[in-house]
Amino acid sequence: HASMAIYNAYCDRVPMLIIGATGPVDAARRRPWIDWIHTAADQGALIRAYAKWDDQPASVEAALESLAHGHSITREAPSAPVYICLDVSLQEQRLPAPPALPDVGRDRSPRSHGPDAVAVRTTLDLLGQARRPLFLLGRLGRDEQDWDRRVALAERYGALVISDLKTGAVFPTTHPLHPTPPGTFLPAASAALIGQADLILSLGWTDLAGTIAAAAGHSHPASARIISCTADSALHNGWSKDSFGREPVDLSVPADPDLLVRALLDAREPAKPAEWPARDRAQVPPVAGGGSGISMNELAGALRGALAGEPACLVRLPLGWSGADLDVGHPLDYLGQDGGAGVGSGPGMAVGAALALEGTGRLPVAVLGDGDFLMGGTAIWTAAHYRLPLLIVVANNSSFYNDVVHQERIAAQRARPARNSWIGQAIADPDPDLAAFARSLGFQAPGPLRDRSALPGALAAAAAAARSGQCVLVDVRVRPDGYATGG
Repeated sequence: HASMAIYNAYCDRVPMLIIGATGPVDAARRRPWIDWIHTAADQGALIRAYAKWDDQPASVEAALESLAHGHSITREAPSAPVYICLDVSLQEQRLPAPPALPDVGRDRSPRSHGPDAVAVRTTLDLLGQARRPLFLLGRLGRDEQDWDRRVALAERYGALVISDLKTGAVFPTTHPLHPTPPGTFLPAASAALIGQADLILSLGWTDLAGTIAAAAGHSHPASARIISCTADSALHNGWSKDSFGREPVDLSVPADPDLLVRALLDAREPAKPAEWPARDRAQVPPVAGGGSGISMNELAGALRGALAGEPACLVRLPLGWSGADLDVGHPLDYLGQDGGAGVGSGPGMAVGAALALEGTGRLPVAVLGDGDFLMGGTAIWTAAHYRLPLLIVVANNSSFYNDVVHQERIAAQRARPARNSWIGQAIADPDPDLAAFARSLGFQAPGPLRDRSALPGALAAAAAAARSGQCVLVDVRVRPDGYATGG
C-alpha cells in the first residue's frame, strides 16, 4: 500500500519528502532477528523508478544536508516524491555536540521555468492565425491569479476549453467557453471539438497522444496544428509508461504551462474573436429515479444541495461520477484523482486534504467508492485523532464494479455468458458495516442510507456536523449506473 501511494503521488506529480529507515547497514551492529529482516542493501531501489531522487546518508551531517537537498528537489517542477532512508544506527547514535544546520535560506532558485522567447512568439503567431482555437487544460497550478489568467487568455482568443476529471479544477465549468462537461475518459462532445479545432493548445494535459487517438475513435480525427506545453518530459524514464505515447505536436514547449499563459498575456496582443459556431452547452441527461438503490446522479444532486452557499473542497470523486455534476469556480473546489489509479488511496488523500485545509473555512468532502474506502479506511482514524473537520460520503454499490463492466465487455467479445462477472468483484455476503467501522475509528456515522427521499436531509445534516468541527461518514447505497463504480 505504501509503494502504491508513492506511485500515485509520482503520477500526480506531487512534491513529497518521504523519510524511511533501514536496519544497520553495518552487519556487526545488527541485533538478533529484527535488525536482519528489516535491513536492505538498497532500500531506495524499491521505488527508485517512480521517485525523483533518493539518498541513504551515512552521518548526521549528511542526513541534514540530504533533507535540505531533497526538499529543494521535490519542489522544483516537475514535482515528484523524493525518498531519504536513514540507517537505524545513525538514528540511535549519541551526538557529541549539536550538528550545524544547513543554510536553507540561501536556496532562492526558481521552482519552475518559463518558455523561451521563440516559443512564446511562435505560439502567439499560431493563436493569431487560428479561427477555432481549443485549449486542453490538464495538470496546472492552484494559484488564483493563474486561474484568472487562463480565463483571460481563453477570452482574448475566444478559445473553447476542455478540462479533465483526472486533474484538479483549472477553469470554471460554467463559463460559456467551457461547453462540455469534463470526463475521466474523453466524452464524445469533447471529441467533436477536437475534430473541429484548427489549433489545439495543450497545457499540462494528461495523455495528449491518447486523447487525440480517442477523438479519432469517435470519428473526429484532429486536423489542427497542436502546441503542447509541459515540463513533464524531465521525469520520463524507461520503467514507468506514465509518459504515455509520443505527442503528435507541431510545437513542443518544455516549460511550466502557467508561465506560458502569463507570457502570452504579457504580450498584450489584441483580442481576436474566434469563429466557433454558436452552440448550446452539452448536456448529460440525468439518470432517472425509481428502482432499487440511489443513482450517482441523485447522490450528486443531494450533495450539491447540502454544500450550497458554503465553501467546500471535493477531494475525490469516484470513477462513475459524471462531469456534468461537477461545478467548479475556484482552484480548490476539486482536487482531482490520485494520478496512478490505485484503489485504496482515497481515505488517505481525504485526511491529507483535511489537514491542509484546516483553518481555511473550506470543508473537505471526499466521495469514495466502497472498495477504495475498505482498502485504506483505517487512515480516517488520523482525522478523528486530530479533530480535523471532514465529510466522507461512500458511494457504496457493494462491488468493485469497474471490473464487472470490463468482464461483461470481454464476455460479449468472446460470446460467453456475463452472469459470472460478479465473481471476485462483489463486496457482499457478508455485507461490511462501513458505518460501524467508521464509528470505531472516531467518526460520526449514521447507518446505511438506502432511501432516496431521506438523502438530501441526511447529507445536509452531515455537512452541518462536519462544518461544526466533526468527522462524519455517510454510507450511501448506490446502484451501478453506466460506468459507476464503488471500487
